[in-house]
Amino acid sequence: MTDSRRARIAELADQCVKCGLCVPLCPTYRVARTEAESPRGRIAFAAALAANPASVSESMVDHLDSCLACMTCERVCPSHVRYGELIVATRDELVKLGKVRGSRAIAWLVRHPMLLRAIIHVANWPLVRAFAREAPKIPPLPRFVSIARSYKARGRVGLFLGCVASLADRDVHASARRLLEALGYEVVAPSSQGCCGALALHNGDAEATVSTGQSTRSAFANVDTVLVSASGCFGTLRDHTFAGSEILVREIHEFLSADPDFARLRFAPLRKKIALHTPCTQANVARADVAIAALLARIPQLDIAVMPTEPRCCGAAGDYFMRHPDTANALRGEKLDQAEFIAPDLLVTSNVGCRVFLDNGLRQRAKAFPVTHPIVLLAQQLEN
Repeated sequence: MTDSRRARIAELADQCVKCGLCVPLCPTYRVARTEAESPRGRIAFAAALAANPASVSESMVDHLDSCLACMTCERVCPSHVRYGELIVATRDELVKLGKVRGSRAIAWLVRHPMLLRAIIHVANWPLVRAFAREAPKIPPLPRFVSIARSYKARGRVGLFLGCVASLADRDVHASARRLLEALGYEVVAPSSQGCCGALALHNGDAEATVSTGQSTRSAFANVDTVLVSASGCFGTLRDHTFAGSEILVREIHEFLSADPDFARLRFAPLRKKIALHTPCTQANVARADVAIAALLARIPQLDIAVMPTEPRCCGAAGDYFMRHPDTANALRGEKLDQAEFIAPDLLVTSNVGCRVFLDNGLRQRAKAFPVTHPIVLLAQQLEN
């Protein structure tokens, strides 16, 4: 297996023509300004690993590990290099060589969701919160007026909750249910579902990705479509957890935008200014950034200020912000500066990791505007 994986790494690395178009767009290159912290540099390291594993140095491992896996390089690559597959295979090979960089504690916790949720609850206690500055904040559940439906459900859809997102995005899930039920769907959110497996995948543990995602795959056995409101989970669910099954994984904004009945929903005016942040996974993996803007434009009088594209990642990237705090904080700092310049009433983003990381950064700066999700805003303003 190792030989075939190295052969695949070499094959993928050989697709790169070294044009360098990706280099200035890479978030880690933007911070470090060194070739080793660019996709082209990492592809060279991957090729060296495939050719001679004994040549791998600690420095090479550090550079391969410090990739955010934002997939900007893959989206802009004229040669269509499959960088996502390459970085995952390379990290998997490093794990097999004993060059582990990921957090084993986090990897263990996502496989034990009840304990993970208990820890998040404790981290939200006021006295603990002062020390757990980067812990996810649990938002209050929104209170909605029930929507009466006199017609038969149009279909049955599954709603993915995730591990950290099951608490940090619980208002998003309640809001998604409200919107979907308003459109006539029956919504299923099985309690037995767990993590998507993205953290394990990004850390190069392909076997853990499969085992972690198994409970989620089994939980949705009776639905045709699973909707995902956290863009960071979408790619793993689509390409790994539900790969080979008949279950269709769809990003929720894309799903709503494509529904012809969405046009009949009415939204109350909202005289507020929002700074709209597009997560890298939303733009490069889910590719539903256009759908989000179109949905939010349905809210009358909402002033939408789209945040600058650069830097193309906020620095959260799963557990990346804990393993590489300097790079993560540099990227977050730039994003927060952009948000402050816009001076919005709300910062809106569509990935749970970005939401938590940016919100924590704003609170550490003692800034007043909260961070929310597009789905929450839409459900809040829904009239019919």
